[in-house]
Amino acid sequence: MSKLINAVKGTLLAGVLAGAGLAGYGYSQWQKIEHLTITPGEHPLFVVHKGETALQLAGRLSPELPLLHRRLWLKFHPELAAVRQGTYKLDDNTTLREALNTFVDGDVYRLNVTLVEGLRLSDWLGKLASAEYMEHELEGVSEAELAERLGAGHSKLEGLFLPETYTYTPGDSDYDVLERAYGHMQTFLQDAWENREPDLPVDSPYEALILASIIEKETGIAEERPLIASVFINRLRRGMRLQTDPTVIYGMGDDYDGNIRKRDLQANTPYNTYVIDGLPPTPIAMPSQEAIQAVLNPAKSKYYYFVAKGEGRHHFSRTLREHNNAVRRYILNR
Repeated sequence: MSKLINAVKGTLLAGVLAGAGLAGYGYSQWQKIEHLTITPGEHPLFVVHKGETALQLAGRLSPELPLLHRRLWLKFHPELAAVRQGTYKLDDNTTLREALNTFVDGDVYRLNVTLVEGLRLSDWLGKLASAEYMEHELEGVSEAELAERLGAGHSKLEGLFLPETYTYTPGDSDYDVLERAYGHMQTFLQDAWENREPDLPVDSPYEALILASIIEKETGIAEERPLIASVFINRLRRGMRLQTDPTVIYGMGDDYDGNIRKRDLQANTPYNTYVIDGLPPTPIAMPSQEAIQAVLNPAKSKYYYFVAKGEGRHHFSRTLREHNNAVRRYILNR
C-alpha cells in the first residue's frame, strides 16, 4: 500500500511540475533537494540577518543549487518561509530542510557563562572578556562609568551583581549580562530585606550586602554561613570590631602577596576591620543568595569568635579564652 501511495505522490508531483512547464526538473531532483546536506562553511554558527528570506538563506546554505530549483522547491514548502533572525548552530550533515526548520522554530544558539560567588568584579570582567561569541562593550569603560550606565547609585560596584549561570546568545554583550546580574541582585536583595529578622544591626540592604560579602569570603561551607553570620551579628550588637582577614586583604589591593603581616593588621585603611569600627564602606566580593540570607536570618548563637580548623570548616567559641585555646590547637600546633 505504501509503495502505491508513494507512486501516486510521485505521479502527482510530476504532473504538477509538468503543468508548471518544468517537467525536466524531475522527481529525482526533488528528492535530491529533500535530502541535500548543507555547506555552512567552517564557522559552526550561522547568522540569519533581519529581512533575509528562505530563498536567500537556501542560496547561502546550498550555493550549488540553481535558483530555479530552490524557488520551485520552496514553493512546495510554504511552512519554511517564516524564518526568524538570529544566530544558529548547524550540526554536520544537517539537511537544507532541517536548517530552514531550525530558523522557522527560532531555536537560536545559546551559551552559558557562570559568574561565581566570592570573586571580585575584576574577576567577573575577566571572565566575560574571555566568553566566546560575546560582544565586548566594556573594554576601556571605568567602574564609575559602568555604575552610571546601570543607574546603580554607587560608584563602587563590588557586590552589586548576583552570582549565577547566565544564558546568552551570540551577539549579546558583556554589558547585557552584567545588567541582568545587577537587576537580579536588586530584586533578590529587596525581597530578602523585606523578609529579614527584626532588630538586626544592619541599617540597609546595602549594609546587609557588605556583611554578606564578608561571610562569603570567610567560608565555602554552606551550612556554616548562618553560624558565621551569627558571630558577626553578635559582635556588631556588642560594639566589637569584626577583625576579619578578608577585609584586610581587600584593603591591601595589589600589595597582597598571600601573607598578612602585623603591619597590615595595623594599617589604617577603610577596610581594615582590626582598626575601624563596624562595617567597611563597600562589599569586598560578590555574595551568594545563601550568604545574604544568612545575614538577614542568622543562626541563634552566643559565639563571638571562630578559627579555621581545616578542610574549610571552623571552630566556634563564646569567650576569648576558649578562642585562644582553639587557635593554639588548630593553628599554632599545626
